[in-house]
Formats: sequence, C-alpha cells, structure tokens
Amino acid sequence: MAILPIVEVPDPRLKTVSEPVGGVDDDLRAFMDDMLETMYDAPGIGLAAIQVGRPIRVLVIDLQELPEGETDEDKRIREPLYFVNPEILEVSEEVTTYNEGCLSVPEQYAEVDRPSWIMARWLDYDGNQHEEKIDGFLATVLQHEMDHLEGILFIDHLSKLKRDMVLKKLKKMRKMAA
Repeated sequence: MAILPIVEVPDPRLKTVSEPVGGVDDDLRAFMDDMLETMYDAPGIGLAAIQVGRPIRVLVIDLQELPEGETDEDKRIREPLYFVNPEILEVSEEVTTYNEGCLSVPEQYAEVDRPSWIMARWLDYDGNQHEEKIDGFLATVLQHEMDHLEGILFIDHLSKLKRDMVLKKLKKMRKMAA
C-alpha cells in the first residue's frame, strides 16, 4: 500500500466530473487500499478518488468512531466502507446541518445543510451491489464525498461571501506555513 498525494484547492482537477468504473478488480481494490491508507494518514474520514488525482467514481469512508465512554484516540474503531459507482436514488426533505471540513480544503470548516437521509446504491470492495437507506453522520459524509465525484466541494454549498472567507483563510494559512 502507498500514501498518495492529496489534491488541494485551487487545483482544477477537483472540478472534474468523475467517470464510472467498469467493475471491481484487483487493481481497483489495491487503489482503494491506497486511498484508505492515505485517508488514515491525513487524517480524515472520507476520500474520493479525484482527491488523489483519479477521476473515477470511487470513494472510501471510515467514521473511526470511539467506543462509548472512550477518550483515547488510539481506541478508535476502524470500519472502512468502500463505494464504487455510488448513486443517490432518493433524499429526505428533512435537512441536517453539519460543520464540514475536507482534506482538499485543509483546516477549513463551515456549516453545510444536507438531506438527513438518502437512499443509495453502490458496489462494495468485492463488487457486490448494495441499495440501502443511510442516515445520520454517515449520510452527511457520503453526500460530501459523492459531491467530489461531480466536481463539487463543500465550499461550493456556501454563499460567495463565506466561500471567499474560507479561501482567504486557507491562502493566509499557506502563506504563514511557507
């Protein structure tokens, strides 16, 4: 497995609409393993293939939740999820607001409204098809990552003023780090 470089704004590749893959094979599984290792290293909880430069409809998610009452970060439970050619079939009218961040827009966060639940269809790591109603935090993360497949970043859901403020803070942070 390998840690891949993460594409960050303003790289134009992040605006690319990703292409479906023909199916799941050993090469795609190896790539998804690399994506997962990259995501854990970053650290993050979701990563779309375009964020590592490949415009294909693949993403990985691991919420890495702590067990009830646990505070030790090393005790996080890893339960990776793999989504190949994911589709949203239906969305709730009810909306949930979450303070989102993104590995491609490092250390910047903003509140984004998204449907509270979605009905989704996808292929998993082994190429098995799933169709499931997903709600809660996983629904938010899956919608965020699926936006990447359409060339949409979480900051694109913000007003122009808020988006410009986020980008200005990111530019300032990069300048101070240089």
